Amino acid sequence: MSGTVNFIGFPLLDRARQWGHTGRMEWIGFDADDTLWENETFFRTTQAGFAELLNGYATPDRIAEHLYDTERRNLDLYGYGIKGFMLSMVQTALDLTDRQLPGAAIARILEMGQEMLAHPVHLIEGAADVVTGLTDHPRILITKGDVLDQERKIALSGLAQHFDAIEIVQHKTPEAYAAVFARHGIAADRFLMVGNSVNSDILPVLQAGGHAALVPHALTWALEQGDDPDHTRFHRLERITDVPGLIERLGC
Repeated sequence: MSGTVNFIGFPLLDRARQWGHTGRMEWIGFDADDTLWENETFFRTTQAGFAELLNGYATPDRIAEHLYDTERRNLDLYGYGIKGFMLSMVQTALDLTDRQLPGAAIARILEMGQEMLAHPVHLIEGAADVVTGLTDHPRILITKGDVLDQERKIALSGLAQHFDAIEIVQHKTPEAYAAVFARHGIAADRFLMVGNSVNSDILPVLQAGGHAALVPHALTWALEQGDDPDHTRFHRLERITDVPGLIERLGC
């Protein structure tokens, strides 16, 4: 299950086959949520509304702790994304109210999830300039989560046409990255992944043989956080606009 990859193809994918190996860093990979556009911000806002909905049943800290534990346990069932978050909120609410939560409150939880699914895409400052400016390299978007929601955000971002390949995977594991590399003929040692999650964008890429650049986001989800690895192919940046400079330093 953890190595399963959902491949999402776009017409622009054929363009990637025009690139040949040059003996230098070739493919540049980008994470999507909280790397190219805001995501966790909306989860935090919804979680605050959820805590207010359950006011009187438990403290905000207790609600947050129970929701986090529920999400973590449900990942193998629901995967990543808003729909799984919505179901975990319902389960948490039922647990904390001893199954006495009114139907109207459950309806409100579903409405909050639907509002998240309809939320506009807000690009992170500088992201569009970086993606559109790297014309000397094939670029691949590698994101995980609910396919419909990720496709919606990719389309609304206005960046899809600037990628030579787009992949939506269930989990970002070394095996998932290796499958992406094999599918596109990417040499791992000439691949750079850019993302905000140590656990999803950095560690598995290093294990798969690639380079990885961490661009931290102030609101990275707890399950995506981790310590910086001590590795020669790991690079920490302050902001996404530092990516072109890193590529230049790597001799690309």
